[in-house]
Amino acid sequence: MRKAIVFAGCMLVITGHCALAQETESSHIDETYSAEIAAILVDEKVRAGLEHVLVIEPQSRRDLIELTEIPAPPFEEQARGARFAEMLGEAGLTDVTIDAVGNVIGRRPGRTSEKVVAYAAHLDTVFPADTDVTVRFDDEKMYAPGIGDNTRGLVTVLGVLRAMQRADIATEADILFIGNVGEEGLGDLRGVKHLFRDGAERIDTFIAVDGGESTRIVFGGVGSHRYRVTFQGPGGHSWGAYGLANPHHALGRAIQIFDENAPSVTSVGEKTSHNVGRIGGGTSVNSIPFESWMEIDMRSGSQDKLDDIDAVLQAAVEQALQEENVARLMGPELTVEVKRVGTRPAAQQETAVPVVQRALAATVAFGIEPSLRISSTDSNLPISKGIPAVTMSRGGVSEGAHSPDEWWQNVDGHVGIQIGLVTLLAEAGLFR
Repeated sequence: MRKAIVFAGCMLVITGHCALAQETESSHIDETYSAEIAAILVDEKVRAGLEHVLVIEPQSRRDLIELTEIPAPPFEEQARGARFAEMLGEAGLTDVTIDAVGNVIGRRPGRTSEKVVAYAAHLDTVFPADTDVTVRFDDEKMYAPGIGDNTRGLVTVLGVLRAMQRADIATEADILFIGNVGEEGLGDLRGVKHLFRDGAERIDTFIAVDGGESTRIVFGGVGSHRYRVTFQGPGGHSWGAYGLANPHHALGRAIQIFDENAPSVTSVGEKTSHNVGRIGGGTSVNSIPFESWMEIDMRSGSQDKLDDIDAVLQAAVEQALQEENVARLMGPELTVEVKRVGTRPAAQQETAVPVVQRALAATVAFGIEPSLRISSTDSNLPISKGIPAVTMSRGGVSEGAHSPDEWWQNVDGHVGIQIGLVTLLAEAGLFR
């Protein structure tokens, strides 16, 4: 009698093959990679690893709660990183280090070590350190800031590692299991920038875990330029010093001019966005401020378009400065500082790249129709350097990312871990 095992819609028959779902028009999967995934799925140790993902669901839940309740704002990931490093060790890795910027790196040696594959999730969340991150439960959902983005990603990385350890699955390539810092906010990808700095240890392929839907495969990077613009002047009393140049007025002019001129870039061609996200300054309602500042985010999948919208901002700031200085009745001129506080390169690669093809084929093998997308993730950096990279799902269902009411629910959450496992084994080379 043949034993059948079902993994998320893909039936494996020990004496047969995995029936792959029909290729979708948007997937463009080379049959070579479909066959490669099918061969991996019928391997006895791989099947044992996939089964173990289900066995460890209670442990994964405990890990998710524990890690979520360790605050990890950008630049303050140390406590969560230290615990994640311990978890990698508890899962069986003996070579675990924390690098100079706080990335946690656990090496699992391959049989040849001729290739290095990184499997990573970012440690940081967008929330300040004093945010209440206690996990609460309601209607099978788990609520807490950062529980999905990206604490669940860390749990997915741990789940893949535990499955490989339990089933004693060997690979040709070395695998680096990573919890990296600095993906969110003004972290400016500092974790992956350090991993791929000049002179760094070689990484041949980068697989990031970040995003909820199992259909979602990110193969290209939406770039961003972020600025903090600060107008400065002497300040003074709103009546007694009336006539001085006003930094708030200059800031308002700059926003108006920028917003009026931005459509020359944003309304044509590839999608490009602009956003004034934060403003501040001033001391009281009856004081001319001595400082006024704003933070701006601009994004595009095209580096040329990103440079174009950047030029619109620069021109708007300069025009606003000149107009406010001309309009003043007395006193010194305003000055302005335009400081770049974030740069994510727009990055593109072909869908024929093996790691993209393997992610597509693995997703289809689990009965899920994949959707190729571009987004702003840790994969931006390696792709921009010509290093193959992809960002994949953390599994389950989640909503409210970057909000206090963020939640995650274990709806087939194991599938994200299983797809990640199979993709990683294909890219690292299953050693038989």
